[in-house]
Amino acid sequence: MPVEANPQRYARVLSIAGSDSGGGAGIQADLKTFAALGCFGMTAITAITAQNTTGVRSIHGVPPAMLADQIDAVVEDIGVDAVKIGMLHSAEVVEAVVRALERHSLHTVVLDPVMVATSGAVLIETSAVDSLVRALFGRVLLVTPNLDEASLLVGRRLESRDDMEQAGAQLLAMGARSVLIKGGHLPGDEVADLLLHASGEALWMVGERIHTGNTHGTGCTLSSAIAAQLALGKPLNEAVQLARAYVRRALEAGAPVVTGAGSGPLNHGFAPKPLRTFAT
Repeated sequence: MPVEANPQRYARVLSIAGSDSGGGAGIQADLKTFAALGCFGMTAITAITAQNTTGVRSIHGVPPAMLADQIDAVVEDIGVDAVKIGMLHSAEVVEAVVRALERHSLHTVVLDPVMVATSGAVLIETSAVDSLVRALFGRVLLVTPNLDEASLLVGRRLESRDDMEQAGAQLLAMGARSVLIKGGHLPGDEVADLLLHASGEALWMVGERIHTGNTHGTGCTLSSAIAAQLALGKPLNEAVQLARAYVRRALEAGAPVVTGAGSGPLNHGFAPKPLRTFAT
């Protein structure tokens, strides 16, 4: 093939996560988010789930060797600017992902420690939680637990903003470099999220609660949006703020829509952007 005089490349984001057959969360939400924000999305599927808006019916894990092959295939050919990690259901899968990150020197990584689905279904084995903390926390740029996930990680219920600050400090002490604790499960008319860095820098982001029953995949979408913004060259604090604004608008746009009988999805495509290119 002839070589272009001024070759270009897309902003490339890889999602390492589980598949949601209902299309609202997991790999499917990640790809929609990447596309909406002008990034080229790729996937390495960790598990196949049978689920819809009302719950998860079953989970089938992908063998770790197959997961590693997926990661190797896209990194070696297409390349990766940022990585989002979602559902890692077993310790073996966690270890396979860690080895792949090290093998390809992937450092711009956002970890969404998916543990419990919106419906309440448990999505991770107990042994995998220990592996996440031990092997992944120190390898990624940002960890993004919601209130339930942060509670599970620190071993106590979080019921206030003070609790969020204490839990964030504890997660940093457990090896995380930066932590975004999402406070959407706290009661009240405002939603407060806390971004903490190992340097001691703290950023509270507060906004009016969006009243909607369509929240399936919100955490997946936020972590994917952060990874997309990082791939586009944004620094971490700005990437988090831009991603949070995108999720809020997607929630607002999807609020009046009925999809299924349970918790419906966000409207990821409310204002899609063209694929962003960079000079190679």
